[in-house]
This record gives sequence, C-alpha cells and structure tokens, in this order.
Amino acid sequence: MGFFSQIKEKLGMEEASAEPAEDYVELDTGSDESRPKAVVRTFSLDDFEGIKPILDSLREGHTIALINIKPLKDKDLIELKRAINKLKKTTDAIQGEIAGFGEDYIVATPTFAKIYRNKPVAERPKIEEGMG
Repeated sequence: MGFFSQIKEKLGMEEASAEPAEDYVELDTGSDESRPKAVVRTFSLDDFEGIKPILDSLREGHTIALINIKPLKDKDLIELKRAINKLKKTTDAIQGEIAGFGEDYIVATPTFAKIYRNKPVAERPKIEEGMG
C-alpha cells in the first residue's frame, strides 16, 4: 500500500480495514520521566545554615545553582568565606564547577555543565601592529 493511500485510509477518505497497518507503532507518552535533565535554580544565602539546601540540590546532580551571596556578605564575611569553602568542596566532590559573577552572585554547576570563562585582557594574544 502506498504512502498516500495509508494517509487517506487513516483520515477516513477510503474505507479503512479492521487490521492496523503493520508499520504503525504506538508510543507511550504518559512516561513517569517528568524530571528535566537540568534545572536552573536561584538561592539567597542569608546565613551559613542556608547552604544546606543548595548543597543538597547540587548533590542531586541536575541543578545549576545561582546563589545571591549579598545578604550574608553584608552580615558576616567570615561566615560567607566558610559557606563558599563548603560550596567549593562540594562542587569538587561532584566534579562540578563554581564561579563568581558580579560582586554578589556565585554559580555552581554539576558535572555535565561547564562554566565559560573569558580570559583576562592580560592573557589575550596581542594583535600585531600593521595588520589590519
């Protein structure tokens, strides 16, 4: 049976047979796999104890954490350093990455996500004069 004949049959343009077409495959769209591959989630770090939900999310392996550190930075720099060290240790343990951006934010990623870093101006190759 030709391709167009099969389409006409399915649309009811011709008399349909009781037998389904042999090349018809039904897909199960009601899958339990409703979790996304990656989630970008924001956090605000108000105190050192606030680090726990961030670490738990990172350990699950599919969360990219955007962390506002300003509240803790304004409150207690020593606690902020402890929290950042804890974040670094956890991202190292899960083979992820951590980086600061701006003055008040940190991003922490699981192993599958890489952080793009621009090279500082001093490390960029110099363009020869006279080339144009």
